[in-house]
Amino acid sequence: MNRIIASFFLIAATIGCSNQNDKNPNYLPRSTGKPGDVIIIMDSVQWKGNLGSAVRNIFRAEVPGLPKPEPMFNVIWAHPSGLKLLTQIRNLVYVFTLDQNTPGSKSLRKEFTPETLAKIKNDTTFYRFSRQDEYSLGQEVLYLFGDTEENLIHHLEDKGEQIMAYFNEIERKRLMANLVGKKSTRGITSLLRKEQGIELSVPIGYKLADKQNDFIWLRQIEANRDKDVFVTWKPYESEYQLLPDSIVAWRDAMAEKYLFEDPDNPVSYLVTERENFDVTARQVNFNNHFAMQIQALWRTNNKTMGGPYLGYALVDEARGRLYYIEGFAYAPGRDKREIMRELEAILWTFRTSQDLGISN
Repeated sequence: MNRIIASFFLIAATIGCSNQNDKNPNYLPRSTGKPGDVIIIMDSVQWKGNLGSAVRNIFRAEVPGLPKPEPMFNVIWAHPSGLKLLTQIRNLVYVFTLDQNTPGSKSLRKEFTPETLAKIKNDTTFYRFSRQDEYSLGQEVLYLFGDTEENLIHHLEDKGEQIMAYFNEIERKRLMANLVGKKSTRGITSLLRKEQGIELSVPIGYKLADKQNDFIWLRQIEANRDKDVFVTWKPYESEYQLLPDSIVAWRDAMAEKYLFEDPDNPVSYLVTERENFDVTARQVNFNNHFAMQIQALWRTNNKTMGGPYLGYALVDEARGRLYYIEGFAYAPGRDKREIMRELEAILWTFRTSQDLGISN
């Protein structure tokens, strides 16, 4: 994923838009908009046709690991004529092709330099670039284009997962920026670093729910939701410990030992739901560690509660430890995408002793 973002930046540095001037960031307004919202700016004819369908398929793809279908992003279409009203929106996506002469397409082409338009026409592999802080601070602008609609659709179908992952990472990093170094998180962060040589940043409101020799549980309980993060560890012995089945078995063993709906009810411990939902696992680069990501549903053993969880297993080679970190939520009757996005951001602030340069 880091290579994807690097390629976006490299391309963006080599081409230009006609409205791109030297901007002093001190004078740019802050971007606005809700997390998970993406504004698509493209011609109405293309939005209603095959190209619009290809764009929607990317950003409205179903979020894995949730109990009911939710789209990855809230997609909002806007006509190019309304661009001046959208310059402070946090996530903007321009879409156009050179083979369309509709008013909307012509309006979008005016945003690009002649050199960039020539490159789009002559290089069929060139179909996207991005800019940050284009009109406002904290803004991400993605440009998707092609010499023909057919060619652009081909690229979107082929690279759609990368485009979606790119915006997912942007949203996660925004959330992380609000977590790392905040005064509200330093108490827990200091405790974890002092006692275990690890680091994790959490927002205000999270409390230390439990602390054992091999387990730490952080929890935020609100009126209509319960958000939880836990970290557990054990000696790293072999790569087989990073197989998905091994991770889930370990996860469930720790949940049975420490996580209960009601501590006075021994059968209310948490388990992975396997009867009606699949466990999704994939390899990821987690802060330069090889890691296995797990997305699944949990429920109490007595089937009174349930919800989604997201976990990562990774190795701290400096200490010979295998870590499993997880965020899980209980929010009955509510959408859970943004809750899980927040938990994901918290998990990605995790640092091992190896990352922190702490010796044994």
